[in-house]
Amino acid sequence: MPFLAGSQRGRTPGNQGRFPGFDVLDQVEHWDAITAGAVLGRLDPPAGFGFFTPAEQATAGALFDLLLAQHEEPKVPVLALVDRRLVADETDGWIYDDMPEDRDAWRFTLAALDDDAHEKFGMPFAQLRLDEQATLMETVRTAAQWHGLEAAHVWSLWTRYACAAFYSHPWSWNEIGFGGPAYPRGYMALGVDKRERWEVRDNCDLDPVPWGDRVEAARRAHERVLGGPDR
Repeated sequence: MPFLAGSQRGRTPGNQGRFPGFDVLDQVEHWDAITAGAVLGRLDPPAGFGFFTPAEQATAGALFDLLLAQHEEPKVPVLALVDRRLVADETDGWIYDDMPEDRDAWRFTLAALDDDAHEKFGMPFAQLRLDEQATLMETVRTAAQWHGLEAAHVWSLWTRYACAAFYSHPWSWNEIGFGGPAYPRGYMALGVDKRERWEVRDNCDLDPVPWGDRVEAARRAHERVLGGPDR
């Protein structure tokens, strides 16, 4: 496929993946032109920013990297994808009744996050160490109210936009072994352990449930140490 740069083939965020040799872009010829254009356009979003100011770019970029654990290249260009979405005012079609419209909410919450960073650590959020950024983020995640807003709704705003952008990108599809749009070809091999001929077996057969149990146990122990609720 001459219209795909070789450097864009088979990549995963941070070069992490469990499906060796899998590249969802190998299937682009089976997509209709509009679908292919939409997906390929995510590989190289516009370099300029139309919504986020330079200060907001720094704060939001650090926020997205922390939320998504994107600390190594190559990175999915989440900041650019969210910016493009906000320029077009492409929201989820709903908001919490106690939250501003999404574009206003982004400007307010990024400024508030930077204010917290200056107040607690004396510098912008983007310049903090990862553990310092995580401290501020944990405050938002666990608080009831944050800067006059329900903290859970702020957390929802950030994570919804971050995850939607991240998992819209072909590199993330490579990481999770997703075969791409079903239209117009469709899928036939439905069911547990069923694979289409172009799909690749997961090279990690560990059951994720015990790992999740350990994470939850550690979280509850951490909350008990801090005197918080044991949920």
